[in-house]
Amino acid sequence: MRVVTGEAKGRKLKAPKATGTRPIIDRVKTALFDILSTRVEDARFLDLFAGTGSVGIEALSRGAASATFIEMSHSVLKLVRENLKITGLADRAETIHADAFKFLQNCQDEKGQGAPRGYPAAGSDPLRRPCPQYDIIYVAPPQYHEMAARALGILDTSPLVAESGLVIIQIHPKERAGVAAVPLTRLQLTDERKYGSTLLMFYEMKREHSAHVDAHAET
Repeated sequence: MRVVTGEAKGRKLKAPKATGTRPIIDRVKTALFDILSTRVEDARFLDLFAGTGSVGIEALSRGAASATFIEMSHSVLKLVRENLKITGLADRAETIHADAFKFLQNCQDEKGQGAPRGYPAAGSDPLRRPCPQYDIIYVAPPQYHEMAARALGILDTSPLVAESGLVIIQIHPKERAGVAAVPLTRLQLTDERKYGSTLLMFYEMKREHSAHVDAHAET
């Protein structure tokens, strides 16, 4: 497992010896970032079920402004931090030890506005802070536990998603029906790509919702 391109191109990343995480293979990661192209540049990136941090690190290597990594395993989060150190990208990264769903549910949004760019003050509780908004949110939970569908349902109304934001769901193709069945009010499926046993589903804000928000902002 390595960084495919960008600032940290070729750097090898550490992976956990135990099972429980499912790192994205380099072929799929390359295809994903070819799709994202320049959209990742200067983006605020959220790696929600971070695992080894491979996807968020790739985003940083390709020019993302910042990346936040959420991981509930102490040992795996330690690997994320080691990988950030190996790649020299830690200065633009934030690592949070938390259950992804608690992170989503405890997100605080003051007056309907996301917090400005930047990281929480030292010693602050990352689960009790105002939420920054993210331009790209990557969701790759453990398979076959309906976690992807649950996360998508929460993100549909979450202030974490910027108005022009993109939510990417990584699942096994057999999980597609459950994710596609999630009722959505703001997000809509705009693309999907299958690479062997990996399916990527891309969700963006519905045009009518974005137009309504833009019109409201102008008044």
